[in-house]
Amino acid sequence: MQAVRVVAADDGLLAPSVTRRLIEEFALRPATQRPRPDQLRSLTPRETEVLTLVAGGLSNTEIAERLVLAEQTVKTHVGRILTKLDIRDRTQAVVVAYETGLVRPSDPRGHLAR
Repeated sequence: MQAVRVVAADDGLLAPSVTRRLIEEFALRPATQRPRPDQLRSLTPRETEVLTLVAGGLSNTEIAERLVLAEQTVKTHVGRILTKLDIRDRTQAVVVAYETGLVRPSDPRGHLAR
């Protein structure tokens, strides 16, 4: 039932095992094929913060609660992130966040390294 709510809220849903495989696959790509960190320069500080939280697996609702924003505001930020980075969905946003070094895989305590 939670999966239906996530998708209905316009959020993506990936099993943790799929996310892990996706990150591992992109981590193995040659450095020449990786996005450059300067791609993130077009983002505002708030958009960068939202991207970090998206990469951490938070839904729009969770991001809104964490940043004390309206959920619609978070959706606007996510949309602008996708436009500015020329990507089509949240999954690609997570990949860009990892590939550019904005975030790294979780440490043993489950917190994102920065």
